[in-house]
Amino acid sequence: MAGPTPPTRKGADAVTSVTEARRPAPRAPDPGRPGRRAVDHGPWFLVLPALIPILVLSVGPLLYGILLAFTDAQSGRTEPTRWIGTLNFQDLLQDTLFWESFRIGLVWAVGVTVPQFLLALGLALLLNQDLRLRWAARALAIVPWAMPEVVVGIMWRLTYNPDAGILNETLRDLGFGGDRDWLSGLATALPAVIVVGVWAGMPQTTVALLAGLQNTPRELHEAAAVDGAGAWRRFRTVTWPALRPVALAITALNLIWNFNSFALVYVLTNGGPGGRTRLPMLFAYEEAFRYGQFGYAAAMGCVMVAVISVLLAVFLVGRLRGGDER
Repeated sequence: MAGPTPPTRKGADAVTSVTEARRPAPRAPDPGRPGRRAVDHGPWFLVLPALIPILVLSVGPLLYGILLAFTDAQSGRTEPTRWIGTLNFQDLLQDTLFWESFRIGLVWAVGVTVPQFLLALGLALLLNQDLRLRWAARALAIVPWAMPEVVVGIMWRLTYNPDAGILNETLRDLGFGGDRDWLSGLATALPAVIVVGVWAGMPQTTVALLAGLQNTPRELHEAAAVDGAGAWRRFRTVTWPALRPVALAITALNLIWNFNSFALVYVLTNGGPGGRTRLPMLFAYEEAFRYGQFGYAAAMGCVMVAVISVLLAVFLVGRLRGGDER
C-alpha cells in the first residue's frame, strides 16, 4: 500500500500564504512618538543604599564648603553672611603661615609614604615566604591597623615622654643620654611624628602588597630560577611587573591619606612646637573652630581638595598609561 503523498511545492506555498494572512500586521511607527527602550530600574535600587550616604555625608558637605569659601562666614557675628567672591582666596595667597603649613604637609606626606612603602614591601616579601608561624606574624603585622589613631597617638606620646618614656629609658640604659624631649624639640618634633605615621600606616600597605604578591604565579618564579636568575633578577623581572599596579594604587592612596592626616598629629603635638608640625588640616581646623573664620577655613579646604584632585589625576593617568603598555 502506498504511503501518504508528500505536499508539493505549490501546496506548501499556499499554506504559507494562509498563515501570513492570519498573522496580524505590524503596527506602523508613529512619527510623532519615537520608539522607547525599556529602562531597567533594578540596578538603581541596589545602588541607592550606598549612594545616598555618599551624597548626604560627602558630596553635600563638599558643595556647602565650596559655597562657604566665597562668603565671610564667621562664628558669633550678628550680621548676615555676605557673598565676597574670591576675597578669601586672595588673602590665602598672601598668608605665609598657610603656605608654610602646606610645605610641612608635603614633607610629612612624602616622608611618611616613601619609608612606609619600602618597609611594607620588605615585610610583605618576608610574609610571603614559607615560614613557621607565618599566620602569627601576619596577625601581628596588622595590629597597628586595628588601633584607633587617638590610641596610637596617646601610646606614642607615652613612648616619647622625656622623663619616663621607654625610648629615653632605653637610651639611658645604653649610655646615650636619653634626656631629649622628642615632641617638643624644634628639630625632632616632625621626624618623631613621621616615625609614628610610618608605623601606623604600614599594615594597610603590607596587606595590599602581600595580596599582589600572592596573585603572582609561582610558575614564573620557578621558570626564572631554572634559567639561573638570582633573587634580585627574579624580583625585577617577575615580581615587580606583577606588583606595579598594586604598588601605584596604594602609594597614591597613602599619599592622599597622609596629606589629609589630622587626628594622629593633633594628639601627638597639636601642631607644635612653634608650628613645626602644623599640617594644613590642623591649620584649617584652628581657623574654623578656634578663631571662628569659617569662610577662610573653607577656602583652605578648597585648596586642599584641588591638590588632592591633582594627585588623583596623576594616579589615573599612570593607571591608564600602564594599561596601554600592557
